[in-house]
Amino acid sequence: MRASSLANRLFLSATAWLVVILAITGVVLSSVYKNATERAFDRRLNLYLRTLIAEVATPDEPPDRQFQSLGEPLFELPLSGWYWQITRTDTEKPEARSSRSLWDKKLPKLEEQGTELTAAGIRLAYVDGPEGQTLRMVERPVDLGADGKFLVSVAGDATEIFDETRSFDYYLGGTFTALGIVLLLTTVFQVRFGLAPLKRISESIADIRSGRAERLEGEFPVEIAPLARETNALIEANREIVERARTHVGNLAHAIKTPLSVIVNEASAHAADPFASKVMEQADVMRDQVAHHLERARIAARASIVSTVTEVAPTIEALRRTMEKIHRDRAIIVEAKTDETARFRGERQDLEEMVGNLVDNACKWADTRVFIEVALDAPAQPGAGHRMRIVVDDDGRGLSEAERAQVARRGQRLDESKPGSGLGLSIVTDLASLYGGSLTLGHAPIGGLRAELALPAV
Repeated sequence: MRASSLANRLFLSATAWLVVILAITGVVLSSVYKNATERAFDRRLNLYLRTLIAEVATPDEPPDRQFQSLGEPLFELPLSGWYWQITRTDTEKPEARSSRSLWDKKLPKLEEQGTELTAAGIRLAYVDGPEGQTLRMVERPVDLGADGKFLVSVAGDATEIFDETRSFDYYLGGTFTALGIVLLLTTVFQVRFGLAPLKRISESIADIRSGRAERLEGEFPVEIAPLARETNALIEANREIVERARTHVGNLAHAIKTPLSVIVNEASAHAADPFASKVMEQADVMRDQVAHHLERARIAARASIVSTVTEVAPTIEALRRTMEKIHRDRAIIVEAKTDETARFRGERQDLEEMVGNLVDNACKWADTRVFIEVALDAPAQPGAGHRMRIVVDDDGRGLSEAERAQVARRGQRLDESKPGSGLGLSIVTDLASLYGGSLTLGHAPIGGLRAELALPAV
């Protein structure tokens, strides 16, 4: 998909939104899970905290009855990351009792770090532990009146929270990556499926240009159907315009030919008069020029039709037989080598006129032989249309480079003894250019003139 294509724009925009949505969703889910993990960890800490507070609130019990373990062996393991600490704060020298795991260390006081009390009367925060561990710590002040004031603290290794969150993030990232890939593949499918009717229209228009179809056929989605209808209407309008142009050209040709014929006939009646001879000469020039330009206009109208294709081989064979018959008095042999797959993107009359002029000219100047070859060329660049070459060689005297340049100009003739108006090659050049082709004159391998015609092919 090219960067400027509609499919690429849809895919890139969908991908951008997909990445943004998945990223935001991932951050939100990770945050929610971390908060949930912290709340579960805090409930565990609060359970130990309430147990300690209950022990502190019953001073008649032996002081170390359950303080050491609280049902958690990690409180017995030195520097395990799980600690509790009870500090009496209403004495001159604070008295502290702690779990065996705390060893000879002390837990920091959240009150001194500026942590505020929550609505439940506790403080919660992350602190640095004795061995550089990150601890999640809960702290609560307890006032027992005459029995004293205490600060009860419980801390647990926050690595559990971080490991749980990290593990969740890994799974979440993997899941979202897989989901993103699936969604991207789905997006590619949706884009291709959604734009398939546009591709079908493009292929149908290509069929119309190549002559395989005359209009867009088939059912299209409601969003594309108006485009198909308007395209068909445009094709029909183009055909009508071309048909009207043909009619006007024909009418103009008939309207001009009659007055010219009258002028020529009147001048012929006074052939001895120099003025009449001049009128006849100029009338012939006018007739040739009018015929040339009317033919050019007629061909231009036909060339605008995009759906015409002509088989080349039958046309060349028909011209070969015709030219042999026309020039049989001189025993001219016309040979042809044609690619059977060659098809001209244009009307048969135009191909006959171009090739017919070239072959007729070659037969006039050939000694014994004329050779016609049709070959297909690959596109010059990707995306370009196919081309074909029609080469007409004769074994006559040929032309020099200066003479070739002279006969290529409209109306220039080298030998007045040969029949014709001198406009044949000029007409071929004009017709070829209207179809995006060209005519090149050169030296033929068999000794005479080579005329190479390049035209669009299907």
